Amino acid sequence: MKMQAVRFNNHNQPEFFSALRKRVNSYFKENNISKYANRSMKVKTAFMLALYFVPLLVLVTGLVSSFWSMMVMWVLMGFGMSGIGTSIMHDANHGSYSKKAWVNNALGYMVNLIGGYHVNWKIQHNVLHHSYTNVHGHDEDITNAVMRFSPDQAHKKMYRFQLYYAPFFYSIMTLYWLVSKDFEQLVRYKKNSLLDKQGVSFGGGLTHVILNKVGYLVITLVVPMLVLSVAWWQVLIGFVVMHLICGLLLALIFQPAHVLEETEFMMPDEAGSLENHWAIHQMRTTSNFAHRSRIFSWFIGGLNYQIEHHLFPNICHVHYKKISRIVKETAEEYGIPYYQHKTFVHALASHFRLLNDLGTGRYDRKLATAGA
Repeated sequence: MKMQAVRFNNHNQPEFFSALRKRVNSYFKENNISKYANRSMKVKTAFMLALYFVPLLVLVTGLVSSFWSMMVMWVLMGFGMSGIGTSIMHDANHGSYSKKAWVNNALGYMVNLIGGYHVNWKIQHNVLHHSYTNVHGHDEDITNAVMRFSPDQAHKKMYRFQLYYAPFFYSIMTLYWLVSKDFEQLVRYKKNSLLDKQGVSFGGGLTHVILNKVGYLVITLVVPMLVLSVAWWQVLIGFVVMHLICGLLLALIFQPAHVLEETEFMMPDEAGSLENHWAIHQMRTTSNFAHRSRIFSWFIGGLNYQIEHHLFPNICHVHYKKISRIVKETAEEYGIPYYQHKTFVHALASHFRLLNDLGTGRYDRKLATAGA
């Protein structure tokens, strides 16, 4: 089924984003700061790449000889894999790492080296999620067959247990991505002409995906099985553990930014219209967390500042903390909500409470009572 076109109400307080954009631009101009990666970002890039590729080099050269020393390498790679995703590839595929397109393209391509496909990632994340955040039927981040992330999604009995099985499905996220998701997306994006808009044919995309995944599996899984002195199934365990770590980390970082008790979920009307200006829509569907945790923010690529990221995805994440003050003050001036949780734990608690309410139907009952 073709995806319905959606229009935002750009007559609803357009002065908010106009003023905000002007103030943020002034911050960079007055302080003579580039919006792109700075020295600390480049140091982080080297660290995250080393965290993944140094252990991989140790594995493919057979430098470890025991199961537990091998497992240490896989665990490090799990953290490195998530770090590359949140701190390098994410900015690069938004074009915010460097003003040079070839640098962004090269670093954005890193997602292919960890089992994904950069074109699909850009469509799901940049085009669908960022454009239509929390809009049912358009934002694929809240579309899931075994989970209910939106009150506009039909309720099923199985969802009443999602509070308990969510961590498992979060953990296997990148494994699912590796094995099935990219192929499913290629078919879906072809039907909705989204591949064409990226200048990619279905056949070309399919060939690229297959070659990427075969190459990834050969280097990351087959070679270690051949060169290490441990049993093949022990290598497979390590490979799976790496993905479980990465999947869980990524899910727990991204979900508490949009699927929370205070964030809103939208449905376009019959004409495909939404009630808010795009920028106000982002404010109402997004939340920040853990502003005071500098080390945590550093590791997760500043994604605890999701509001700033959604409003200014073309700005490197190392600048989000500074501009967050401007965003919050401007939002308060125009009477627009600025959602945030003091800690990551508080955000997670809100996320899992909402999962429970959506799963048990309590959320629907609250809406029905409010409507009455």
